[in-house]
Amino acid sequence: SVLEASLDAGKGPVATVLITSGTLRTGESFIFRLYAGRVRALQDERGRPVREAGPSTPVQVLGLEGIPQAGDAFTVVVDSVQAREIAQKRQRLDREAQNRRTSRAGVTLEEFFAQRAAGEAGVLRLIIKADQGGPAEALADALSQMSTGEVRVEVVHRGVGSITDSDVLLAKASGAIVIGFHVRPDANARASAAREHVDIRLYKIIYEAVEDVKAALEGLLKPVRKEVILGEAEVRLLFKISGLGVIAGCFVKSGVIQRTAKARVIRDGVEVNAGALASLRRFKDDVKEVKDGLECGISIENFNDLKVGDVIEAYRVDTVARTLEAAGPSRTE
Repeated sequence: SVLEASLDAGKGPVATVLITSGTLRTGESFIFRLYAGRVRALQDERGRPVREAGPSTPVQVLGLEGIPQAGDAFTVVVDSVQAREIAQKRQRLDREAQNRRTSRAGVTLEEFFAQRAAGEAGVLRLIIKADQGGPAEALADALSQMSTGEVRVEVVHRGVGSITDSDVLLAKASGAIVIGFHVRPDANARASAAREHVDIRLYKIIYEAVEDVKAALEGLLKPVRKEVILGEAEVRLLFKISGLGVIAGCFVKSGVIQRTAKARVIRDGVEVNAGALASLRRFKDDVKEVKDGLECGISIENFNDLKVGDVIEAYRVDTVARTLEAAGPSRTE
């Protein structure tokens, strides 16, 4: 059983396995998950070469063609040709399953916005590659936990080793971003990423990757409209002016009344009109704003039914970006 695996700069793919039954010897053929191989060398926990390893013995295996994941079954086979045939069949089945997944995951920008308009969750798809299986799992778990009921992270694929051309093509097909942790893209992957416009992000600290993905998710959240009360003015006198309608002589009780603000008329605690200021005057002059404690003349667009005692509330509506914390946890949690 594979305990851990990594890509060593000098040794290539290596895996630490725990022998559960039988004896593993140098030169034997084996198969794990999608790959076949032949034991080129065995090393104990101190890095010393050994010729064989028996039950309950952890040993590091060299000679792998790929990088397994923790928990993969590691099986010795007598016939190396048979091992390769099994590996090739598994790889073909995995590609077919992967193609089915990516065909479902693909979405155009128009479809994405249609999903958002229908209230469906926005999806940020990721492909994660790391130098070891442990960090890849930890990063995938940390990012998946950031999903909310409105936006979610979907890890399309995670693996160990450098970023390859296959990773870029998978990202293109599934609309994903590639995240590399302590690994880099090879020359073919860089060329493919530039050609296919695939975004590759490289990190050495998990926290930095989490923060960047968090920022991307928050960009998918619909912004909220927040109302900010600017000031209140009480109507004390009314003037009917030909061609202008009703002008209210007001006293600004709090805040500031701005000419560009929206306005609502409140009578006995009930909103009777909402619109915009038609004019704001201080004596005979048009002004941009009037602060609390001062008097002014106010007219409301398309509304002349003002009464003494009404309160004119000036406000503006801000668009505020939302955070994941404010959005709340996923509905699936």
